[in-house]
Amino acid sequence: MLTHDQDGFRRADRPHRIVSGALHYFRVHPDLWEDRLERLRAMGANTVDTYVPWNFHETAPGKADFTGWRDLARFLRTAQDLGLDAIVRPGPYICAEWDFGGLPARLLAVDGLHLRCSDPRFEAEVDGWFDLVVPELLPLLASRGGPVVAVQIENEYGSYGNDSRYRAHVERALVERGVDCLLFTADGPEDAMLQGGMLPGRLATATFGARPAERLEALRRYQRTGPLAAMEFWIGWFDHWGEDHHVRAVEDAADSLDELLATGASVNLYMAHGGTNFGFWAGANHTGSRPGEAGYQPTVTSYDYDAPIGEAGELTPKFHAFREVIGKYVPLPGIPLPQPPPRITPALATPAGSAPLLGALDRLGGPPVLRPAPESMERLGQSHGLIHYRTTVTGPRPAMPVKIDGLGDRAYVFADGLPLGILDRNAPDEGLDLPVGEAGVVLDILVRAQGRVNYGPLLDDRKGIWRGVRHGHQQLFEWEIRPLPLTDLAGLEFAAATPGAPEEGRPVFHRFTHGLTGPPADAFVDVSGWGTGLVWLNGFLLGHYDTPRGPQRTLYAPGPLWNPGGNEIVVLELERPGGELPLRDRPDLGRRTVVTLQ
Repeated sequence: MLTHDQDGFRRADRPHRIVSGALHYFRVHPDLWEDRLERLRAMGANTVDTYVPWNFHETAPGKADFTGWRDLARFLRTAQDLGLDAIVRPGPYICAEWDFGGLPARLLAVDGLHLRCSDPRFEAEVDGWFDLVVPELLPLLASRGGPVVAVQIENEYGSYGNDSRYRAHVERALVERGVDCLLFTADGPEDAMLQGGMLPGRLATATFGARPAERLEALRRYQRTGPLAAMEFWIGWFDHWGEDHHVRAVEDAADSLDELLATGASVNLYMAHGGTNFGFWAGANHTGSRPGEAGYQPTVTSYDYDAPIGEAGELTPKFHAFREVIGKYVPLPGIPLPQPPPRITPALATPAGSAPLLGALDRLGGPPVLRPAPESMERLGQSHGLIHYRTTVTGPRPAMPVKIDGLGDRAYVFADGLPLGILDRNAPDEGLDLPVGEAGVVLDILVRAQGRVNYGPLLDDRKGIWRGVRHGHQQLFEWEIRPLPLTDLAGLEFAAATPGAPEEGRPVFHRFTHGLTGPPADAFVDVSGWGTGLVWLNGFLLGHYDTPRGPQRTLYAPGPLWNPGGNEIVVLELERPGGELPLRDRPDLGRRTVVTLQ
């Protein structure tokens, strides 16, 4: 058991310092969990930290999946077998640059529901989640011989709110279901954050990236006695589309870690290994203060985080610098450093046909749903993907702008099947001129959803169209809507491209094949010659790409996803088709910029 007294942590009734690293099982292929945990242990960590995202596990209200990629118990038992303790952070909110901070998208379909507070409806949802996840955790608690020594109550709550009844409800929900290990809170080292996030009688910890002595002094004003801990010590940073790839100088990060450990505090490195935002799971930030404002910042697919263990398992210079620092304060394990993970031989994938998306709506989404006005994805029971809206505008009428009110996130607009233009939520006042002749026009709007906001006051981030569409001042009604979750592409019919066929501005699936010349190994799909869209490998969605905005130019394709023989890669290009699709043996995360953390 992990306990603490006035002087510090105790493990098995001996003085103990936590040297932990964050490593999220949901961002790593399960066949690579052991490899990444071995690398964490080799760096000198004695503990692994992970969130548990509610929306990753929930399959329907009251039902959850804890198998395969979602096998939390397998991940934690693997950590224990390697000599690591575990800190678990089950939310209900996790932030983590993860879609909607881990909350299920269906909550956004409930009118008037207030998130992360003592709204009885939200607390009932939290109870339902804990009814599912806590039974998975109980056999893994240290009191029952498992690796889990500590569980977090909510997550950085003071950065969001100050509802003491809600905090107490989350604490009580864990305790009443049998969680008997150390419970703690984690908040930024500022007065309002600590006041809003702490709980009486529970250990408070801090999250920060620099000036550790100063930050811990702020925590000590509230955590009067007992151990001090940086529950998130940010050693790098994440990236948004349209920015540079953020890195933190090795010497700066290592010196700050040394300063932190010299105070006697415990630490959790965030992130020790970042991994990847596969699928549609990348979140977003927003710099605005009101819904509908510009300032939406979707997070890229890579979650490399400039971590000491790189996205594909690389032992970076930061790994070696951190290992040297950690060795000054705790004994390093007597194990050899892991070898670099194998990589494929660079090659070009072979083109094997294409399929226009607008010609495959029925195969991808089934028959349309009829609604008088556009509705959001969440209203139609959809969490991720694309969504298609169609209506007819009668004519004749002069050219007037088509505008969307409440767009999440990027709309491709077509008039009688021809591209009219693109609308984006970050330009909410823009429109596209649409002239209408005698026969009228069929208006198609294909909306691409990226990550839901995962931090700040604008968590209520719906996807699709959630207000309406206007032609001039006239609201357009009578819509056919097709949710396109893109979970199964088997119905697509690929044909050879017609020479000279116009594809610019038209969403098209492009199929490629590739036969490996050696055993399956890590690869990086190079999308630098393409525009923006999605990539699947053997039916698994690797994630988003957006080359014009950058920074990321390759998508990580881990070895376990490849077949020993033939492989299929499908690229959904939404704006500007590319030509070749190279497969690389190294990543390109884009132009780098050095960040200085506070």
